[in-house]
Amino acid sequence: MKQFLEVECKISGKTTRYAAGTKAGFAVNLINKKLDCVRPLALHIEAVKQGEEPISFGPDALLVDYGDGWKLQTVTQLGSTATWNGEGVGQIPQRIPEAMDSEGRRPIYRISKPGISGVYIGKILLAFILMFALGALFTVALENLPKFILFVNNSSM
Repeated sequence: MKQFLEVECKISGKTTRYAAGTKAGFAVNLINKKLDCVRPLALHIEAVKQGEEPISFGPDALLVDYGDGWKLQTVTQLGSTATWNGEGVGQIPQRIPEAMDSEGRRPIYRISKPGISGVYIGKILLAFILMFALGALFTVALENLPKFILFVNNSSM
């Protein structure tokens, strides 16, 4: 008995192995991570056999070996510019690479980390100042509340 399942990627032509009981969505996610962004992506996995209707696996379905003649393969939508978001068969816009590596094989994406600017620090300081000013205002109001109540009661008589 085999302890693994093989899925053929129709895009790259490579076969990948997964443990029995692996979710189809996980397998598609891993396959798509290995693909270049210029190729169409795998949408789901299906079991195919000559002369039989294909069996499609949803993202939460467990991969199963149906026996002799059946093989698992990816299904793509040619011309798709979708990327896999890891949760079912959802699609989000594809990132466009800024440059290629020195050998011209893989795209390079610039990862920008927003820096802490002076405006950001200024906003934080302003928030603290307003918070303390509001706290001081309420403190003064509560300290003078008994005097104000006596004043209102005396003036109404």
